[in-house]
Amino acid sequence: MEQKLPSRVEVIMAGIGGMGVLMAGQLLSWAGLKRYERVSWAPSYAVARRGGLCECTVVCSDEEICSPLLDQAKALLIFEGSQFKTFEPRVRPGGLMIVESAGLEEQPSREDYRLLPVAGMEIAINMGAAVVNNLILLGVFTEVTDALPAELIEAELDKRYGAREATLARNKEAFRRGLELGQTLNP
Repeated sequence: MEQKLPSRVEVIMAGIGGMGVLMAGQLLSWAGLKRYERVSWAPSYAVARRGGLCECTVVCSDEEICSPLLDQAKALLIFEGSQFKTFEPRVRPGGLMIVESAGLEEQPSREDYRLLPVAGMEIAINMGAAVVNNLILLGVFTEVTDALPAELIEAELDKRYGAREATLARNKEAFRRGLELGQTLNP
């Protein structure tokens, strides 16, 4: 039975340059091309790629996408917990905000959205590769939102990393760990 997908998925992903924010957005976008009529990926980053604030907006839709940029989105995926307050105003009422719990020190100032703190960095470090935190959080997002079937994102991982067997195995394991974590967070 084919998974029923929403007619529109929109997410703002944000963090610090070098954390894999843009790569996670690209994976979601490429996978989205397999199921949605229209897909938009809009990256934005500071002058310094590593260490500066970066974000990307991904919109997958069966309808026309009026703008690739969003002031607010239904979902936010924040890879750096210290950036929580900066991005909280950008989650729509009724939306979802998935935030890396490392560095998350502030409390929400609103109660009209769902906040999911995720210890992705801890899991990534225990796996021996902090760089896969982005894939863990992408896995959580995929599981919690049902934006796309996980198989489509795994197929994109195959395309991008298939020639590097160890990297592919590590990345798929991280993504799957995120999916498993998402199952425990989904009510």
